[in-house]
Amino acid sequence: MSDERLTYRLLTGPDDAAFCERVSAALADGYILYGSPSITHDGEQVLVAQAVILP
Repeated sequence: MSDERLTYRLLTGPDDAAFCERVSAALADGYILYGSPSITHDGEQVLVAQAVILP
């Protein structure tokens, strides 16, 4: 697998501290937020998504 960073990533997962840490890590790695976050509920938990891009 290449070490090249993707120019677009969609981060998804449960709405918890681990998800926030993944978004924060992407921002620290040079990504910027792309669009608004999305949120849904699957009947058991809240799920979120946030796109990030490299400028």
